[in-house]
Amino acid sequence: MLSYAGKLKNRSRELRKNMTDAERLLWSRIRGKQLKGCQFYRQKPVGTYIVDFYCPKGNLIIEIDGGQHYTSTGQQRDRVRDNYLNNLGLAVMRFSDREIFENLDGVVQTIWEKL
Repeated sequence: MLSYAGKLKNRSRELRKNMTDAERLLWSRIRGKQLKGCQFYRQKPVGTYIVDFYCPKGNLIIEIDGGQHYTSTGQQRDRVRDNYLNNLGLAVMRFSDREIFENLDGVVQTIWEKL
C-alpha cells in the first residue's frame, strides 16, 4: 500500500465529488475492473500528490491534462511529479482532455496495452 500525506484525504474526496467531464468519461470505461480485471481508484493520494487514476495491480497512474499542463510552468511541475512517482516504481501515462473526448476508444486501448 502506498503512503500519503494525511492532509490530502479531504481534498481527494472533494475532487472525487467534482470530477471534470474528461475524468468522468474515462472513469466510465475503467471503473469496476473493466480492463483486464484491474481495479482503478480515482483521485487517489499518493505520497504528496493526488493522482487522477491509480491501478495498484499495474503500478500505473493515469493523468488527464487540461490546458494548464501545457504551459512551461505546468510542464515543469509535471516533470517533477512524474519523476517522484516513477521513483516509487509507478508508471505515469498522460492524456489530454481533448484526447479523452475525441479518441476515448484509442485511449482505453493504450491503457489496456500498458496493463
